[in-house]
This record gives sequence, C-alpha cells and structure tokens, in this order.
Amino acid sequence: MNTLSTASAPSQGRILDNDLFLRALRRENVERTPTWMMRQAGRYLPEYRATRAKAGGFMDLCRNAELCCEVTLQPLERYGLDAAILFSDILTIPDAMGLGLSFAEGEGPQFARPLRNAADIDALPDPDPEGELRYVMNAVRTIRGALGSRLPLIGFAGSPWTLATYMVEGRGGHDFAKIKALAYEQPEVLDRLSAKLAKSVTQYLLAQVAAGADALMVFDTWGGVLAPSLYRRHSLDPMRAIVAGLKAAAPTVPVILFTKNGGQYLSEMADTGCDGLGVDWTTDLSVARERVAGRVALQGNLDPTTLFASPERIRAEVARVLQSYGAGPGHIFNLGHGILQQTPPEHAGVMIAAVRELSPAHHVTGAALKS
Repeated sequence: MNTLSTASAPSQGRILDNDLFLRALRRENVERTPTWMMRQAGRYLPEYRATRAKAGGFMDLCRNAELCCEVTLQPLERYGLDAAILFSDILTIPDAMGLGLSFAEGEGPQFARPLRNAADIDALPDPDPEGELRYVMNAVRTIRGALGSRLPLIGFAGSPWTLATYMVEGRGGHDFAKIKALAYEQPEVLDRLSAKLAKSVTQYLLAQVAAGADALMVFDTWGGVLAPSLYRRHSLDPMRAIVAGLKAAAPTVPVILFTKNGGQYLSEMADTGCDGLGVDWTTDLSVARERVAGRVALQGNLDPTTLFASPERIRAEVARVLQSYGAGPGHIFNLGHGILQQTPPEHAGVMIAAVRELSPAHHVTGAALKS
C-alpha cells in the first residue's frame, strides 16, 4: 500500500510512486523512515543463490542484464523496501582497466595483474562506461525499465582509495602493507592513481544516471584503516573531487558517501557537498547527527549481526537506532554495513516491519497521520 501523499520528479523527469528515500535524502518531512539494506540482493536469499547458480559465476551474473535485474528485484518482492540498488560489484572499474578480476570460492576478489610500480599506474587506461563497462549500463537500463515508477534506483561505485587497495594489494587484505607503504613512501604516485580513479568513478556514476539511476552512493570500505592525515589526502580528497564532478554535471541527483569506521570524519565528509552519509554501527546516530549539524541526511546504522538475534531483540535494537537519531527528517534506516551471508531472511523482514511500525512516531507527518 502506498502511504505517500506526494511524489517527486528526479532530474530524469520520472514521477515515482514511492519517493520516500529521495525525500529523506533531501531532509524533507516524511511519514516514516525509509529503509533499504546494503547487499540487500545477495547470498542470504535462497532465490539469489538459485539465480547465481543459473548464471554460472558471480561475474557471469554481473554481465547478464536480465539476471542482474532479476536479483535486484528479488528483495523488493520479498520485503517492503523503499529503494532498489543496482546489483554489481565495486571492482568493475579496475577490471575494465585490464587488471584481470576473478573471484576464488571462499577467498573473495583477486587481480591477476596488480599494480606494482608507478609505470603500471601511469599506463592504466580510462575505461569507457558505454564501452568496457557497457554491461553495467545495460543492467541499469534493464532494472530501470522493470521498476517503472515503483521505486528509486541507487547506482554506486567504490571509492578511489578502496579501489586502489585491491589494485595494489591484488586482493582483499588485513594489513594493507603494500598500499600503505606506497602512501608513505611515494604519496605523489598514489595521488596520480587516486586522480585517475576519481575521474573514472565520476564518469561511471554519471553514466549510471544517464541509464536510469536516481541516486548515487560511493562505498569507501577501507578508508577507516588509514591514519587521519592519510585518510584526508588519499580517501576524502578524491571523494570530494567525485562529488564536485557529479554536482557540476547532475546537480539534482543525490550522492551518499560511506566510509566504514569513519565516524570521526563525518563533519569533514559533510563538507564535501554530498547529500547523505552512511554511518556504521560504531558511531551512535545521535553523535553523528550532532557532528553533521543538519547539513546532510544520515543513513544507518544497525549492526548487521543483530539480525542473528531473536525477533524481540531485533525490534528493540531498531527502536534504539530510531531513538538515537531522534525526531525529524533526514534519516534513512539501513544496516551499518552489508547484510551477512548466513542471515535468516525472515529476520531481515522483522527489522523492516519494525521500522515501518515504530518510525512514524519520530516524524511530524507520521504522528499526525497516526492521531
């Protein structure tokens, strides 16, 4: 049932039946807190596992627009979510640069040709969003067509720093020794890589907007591993350049930044000109709200492991997160990071139902409708 009284017109001219997510990003009054989940299309859903098996492999799935659309829509059919997010991977850009991406079972992403010196970095090509990355744009177009006016679609990319960690390390890591050594010993070389990636990410995201995305998110998964001075130079500054490029070309399309373990940087992140910030579970939303002082919307921040608890505990934690943010607009309910593989799907449903039930009391319009 559509409980919304108004609908918005994004820059692409679409009128959406459910624009709650976009209105919350604009910090407008809403009837209830909108909800979506990072990795909401993924391995915790049996229907996703069946589709991935049909595709043959993860990247085979990512390159099949129809199957990407299928898995993107699966959580929307199961839950009452307020936004869809493109099904893809953050490493599509480095893969398109020729580094040879593969996914080993149980080991995560790996690159066959990681960057080893400045010459490797300087030789990286600029991938064409409608060339080497056309399969992503085809997926966006297919999903947009299937969604129609139902919900907004979120496009996304990895941050330059996070992409660089995989490109230099060759895989996900825990100590990040190679990329950190580069940051300390040859920071100007890393600056060149960051600038190249910021340009590619900006072009990639703008192409997603042209293909049908209504909002954009930049995932800075590994920014929190950096010392503050390195974070500002090698993570925050490239994201600032991306936001500037996006706002110059598509000023009405909202942009969300998310640095995992980056709660101490929220005020500086809000200064980039973005519209929203993701907050992980290590920072209370009350603290985050004070730090950003109404400049941006906040998204989060239930600990994903909460969904392994009992329904009663999940409901109590949802109430706690809503109370931590407090009354008023500008909150999008989400997990503090991606939903975990072994999460019982029905427990995610408990969380979403609790947000729908409990959040109207935190909004003027919702309270008025309830009375």
